Amino acid sequence: MKHIFLEAHNLKNKFSGFGQFNYHLIKGLAQQDLSGLDLTLNVKDISGLKDEFGNTFSYKKYKSITRHKPFRIKKKYDLWHCLNQNIKVEPFYKIPYLLTVHDIHFVTEGSEGLQAKLRKQFEKKLKRATAITYISEFAKKDVHDHFEVPEVPEHVIYNGNTITNTSVPESFSPNMVPKQPYLFSIGDFSERKNFKSLVEMLRFLPEYNLVLSGNDTTLYAEGLRELVAKHSLNDRVFITGKIGDTEKNYYLQNCEAFVFPSLREGFGIPPIEAMRFGKPVFLSNNTSLPEIGGEQSFYWDHYEPEYMASIVTDGLETFYAHQNAYENWYVARAQSFNWETTAKRYLKIYRSLL
Repeated sequence: MKHIFLEAHNLKNKFSGFGQFNYHLIKGLAQQDLSGLDLTLNVKDISGLKDEFGNTFSYKKYKSITRHKPFRIKKKYDLWHCLNQNIKVEPFYKIPYLLTVHDIHFVTEGSEGLQAKLRKQFEKKLKRATAITYISEFAKKDVHDHFEVPEVPEHVIYNGNTITNTSVPESFSPNMVPKQPYLFSIGDFSERKNFKSLVEMLRFLPEYNLVLSGNDTTLYAEGLRELVAKHSLNDRVFITGKIGDTEKNYYLQNCEAFVFPSLREGFGIPPIEAMRFGKPVFLSNNTSLPEIGGEQSFYWDHYEPEYMASIVTDGLETFYAHQNAYENWYVARAQSFNWETTAKRYLKIYRSLL
């Protein structure tokens, strides 16, 4: 029996990007043939995972103190999988180590001191790695552009689509329902997600409302609300806060389009979720988004408000002129990103490293 440790404590924030990755990868692994392998999940909520996965996995209670070197986990696992590049929990001994890299936003975000600190942490991870996986070709290129990468096996493995069931109960209605056709976006309320550009754009799209979902308790969210008030758009911009799967499905099912002007993405799952509903997708033409969005999505090259509005107007006109073809392409594109396929590729790497 080979013992594999999955550092998955980000499951404590299940609806964050890392939390979604951890959960759906683990769920995909649970559906595979794990004979000869004992996978240990390092998680905070053991009981909830045991209820879902039973004895498929072993479990270790996550303790924050294990982030500190003297208290690191001392069991010599046959393979340690670090599920994202920011994790501070590391093995005590030098053992085979798989590092998954989602993004390296820290090279440009935050203070110079914070950037230097995070660069140093990441460099240690790279030196420790026996193999590296990236969630996009862009993420791989970005790492190579900014760091000296060791000569170890490298793999690009796309994330899966988190939405497989698009149904919404007929009786369901969220608390906020726009009266006009609306554009929808979801994500962290942060500078990187660039939601303010959508508010500015909305001034030139009087026929549409805008629904924004995600963690709205940030300083960026405060500034966003001030911008909405400044332009007298309080009756047209709906900020929902965090939402559950049913609410998300409702907004995706009923929106006119999904809009995602992010400045930097390692992958970008929300556009794939929107595609599953056959919705037209408008994206920033940067980082990983063209790679994920494909040739039938619509792209902004910059964020001047009137220009952004024209891309949406022209894009929707093109979409509705060929609606069936676009809808079929989007759905097929979304279905091509599959967590079972993702899990199979990770499992193949596990076995190769063992």
